Amino acid sequence: MSQLHFNQFDPQKMSGPAKVDNGRKRKKTPDHLTVGQVSRLIDETLKDHLPSTVRVIGEISGFRDRTHWYFDLKDSEAVLNCVAFASVARTTGFVPENGMEVVVTGRIEHYAKQGKTQLYARRIEPVGQGSLEIAFRKLCEELREAGYFDPRRKKRLPTFPGLVAVVTSRSGAALQDVLDTMRRRCPAVAVGLVDVRVQGDQAAKEIARAIRNISRLHEKLGIDAVILTRGGGSMEDLWAFNERIVADVLFRCPVPVIAAIGHETDTTVAELVADERAATPTQAAMRLTPDRSALSEQLFQIRTRLVRSMSGYVKHERQRLLAVSRHSFFTDAQSRLEIASRRLTNDAKHLRSALQSQAQQKSMKLAAVEQQLISLHPDQRLTIAKDRLSRVRADLTRALRVRHKTAAQQCTSLEKQLNLAGPGNILQRGYSITFNEQGRVIRSISRIKPGSSITTRFADGEADSQVISLRETLLVQHEKKAVHEEKSLPPQEESADPQMDLFTGLE
Repeated sequence: MSQLHFNQFDPQKMSGPAKVDNGRKRKKTPDHLTVGQVSRLIDETLKDHLPSTVRVIGEISGFRDRTHWYFDLKDSEAVLNCVAFASVARTTGFVPENGMEVVVTGRIEHYAKQGKTQLYARRIEPVGQGSLEIAFRKLCEELREAGYFDPRRKKRLPTFPGLVAVVTSRSGAALQDVLDTMRRRCPAVAVGLVDVRVQGDQAAKEIARAIRNISRLHEKLGIDAVILTRGGGSMEDLWAFNERIVADVLFRCPVPVIAAIGHETDTTVAELVADERAATPTQAAMRLTPDRSALSEQLFQIRTRLVRSMSGYVKHERQRLLAVSRHSFFTDAQSRLEIASRRLTNDAKHLRSALQSQAQQKSMKLAAVEQQLISLHPDQRLTIAKDRLSRVRADLTRALRVRHKTAAQQCTSLEKQLNLAGPGNILQRGYSITFNEQGRVIRSISRIKPGSSITTRFADGEADSQVISLRETLLVQHEKKAVHEEKSLPPQEESADPQMDLFTGLE
């Protein structure tokens, strides 16, 4: 049922005479009002007669998430429009759903543009079971992201535990169910009770302390597994097993933990974090305790298989022993020993011969290595280098002498050839050299003209003369003709007259 925590307001009082309120005097209402005047009048009335903050409880319907939240809050008597802006929606911690009962804290104002009177929410809180369910879901999401529910980290339950620690209340029915089941199935499994509160404000801390102590002392006490259990109840009664402190110690516990909290339909955070979950305390005891009758049957079958296997093995080995006793090694041992003795003697001879041969080879190799070491000795290497240097010096001296003699002979021959080809020798044979007035050698009649003065050099002197006339020889005419014919051929490099080059230095 929707409840408004404020003073009630009677609309009929609006038509009475004007009165003073909050130090202000109201104007007399005219015969007719505009829509805007009515809206302002409604807004003023709400502000004057309603507190600035109200808390309204009701059921959500028509929920719409459009950055801002728009929804109706209703009960069996009325419906109230509500708005939660984005800043409020981000801090709420859950998304409301249609049908959820909540308490909305905020202010009531009249929105003139749409003619609506709305509740502007500042805080939205779930009521009763809804708040616990939201907290449960939120914690489950956090633990799932942290890997608390990952099956890969969960430990396997022991097959034959020696000591099982039961964390529960001494006065609870769950303890009796566990003890009766374990006593009936296998009395050999020892049980240790860790008495804690399983309901109330201090229950979560006691449970966490108990699991923490078991984690610290399990090796010393020989605890192989833990049963965390209690009987059924409401979500509020089971809430101690939904606390983060309990989930943390179960996550870090090195001993396998099986949790059986409440009825089969109940689910707690402790059961989700534990290594295994059981629907009831009895089922948890059955999961940890082997069945005595099943163990007896299994032991009988193992004994039967073992006896059968051992009988077959003994029979097989007896047959093998009989077959071995019939072997010639045992029936004719003397002859086999003589054969083995002769074989041993032959092997000893072969071994001795092989060792001698191998020793001889090693000795030869050692002598070769010794000779090689002597040749590599520094004094020996120095002597060899000196001999080699003496031979090289003698060869080099002999080669230089031969080369010097050969070079002298070549110089003498070249000197004779040069004298034969020199200009002085040519003049001795009757040739002469003619110079112009500038003292240059005249190679052709084209270099002089009639009346020019020339000088002719002979072997024994010179003679000055004057050119009277010029005549070309028949040989020159033939040469000009040959030159004319050669013009039609590709040009070739002209070679200088070797005889005339001898006189170049005389110009």
